[in-house]
Amino acid sequence: MIEQSQTPRQIEIIEAALNLISNEGIQSLTIKNLSKRIGITEPAIYRHFENKIQILITILDLFKEKSKALFDSELYKSDSAINKIEHLMNNHLQALTSKPSLINVIFSEEIFKNEKVLLDKINEVIAHNYGILTEIITDGQQNKIIREDISASILATIIMGSLRLFIKQWQFNLHKDLMEIEGAKFINAVKILIRNPQ
Repeated sequence: MIEQSQTPRQIEIIEAALNLISNEGIQSLTIKNLSKRIGITEPAIYRHFENKIQILITILDLFKEKSKALFDSELYKSDSAINKIEHLMNNHLQALTSKPSLINVIFSEEIFKNEKVLLDKINEVIAHNYGILTEIITDGQQNKIIREDISASILATIIMGSLRLFIKQWQFNLHKDLMEIEGAKFINAVKILIRNPQ
């Protein structure tokens, strides 16, 4: 997820922040805890990031870039809408489950509601992905591949909402090794639900 545009020290700080969040929760992310985990002074961290909010902004920006590239690439592929949606869901699951600490950041409503800049960042990601998914669904409806009795916008909401719940359930599930199997079942069920029954 982390790009080469970040300095080696920034990458180290971001990785440490993600690990800290993953192991101890979002509330544990403080500059003091980060400095202890990395083994450098607090002023050394402040030379790279103004505060912990700036670290979270950087994490969300990196996720936004990856997510945007993922969704944009599917939009212009010469494939059926159903296959595009399957690829999107599968790639999204893989991206998040390969880095579980990202889930703790992206789905942390308690920090977003108190920090407008973070709320704006995550809303940008959601709005962009929702727009692309709605466009793919609309194309599928026009080609009679996806059911037309439910609007494209509602189907996009159903898909994104159920995907979010599935990821949250996986996050709290002790059997994380079953993700690939359960993920395939979940995606297949979504395909059945949205496919044109005619």
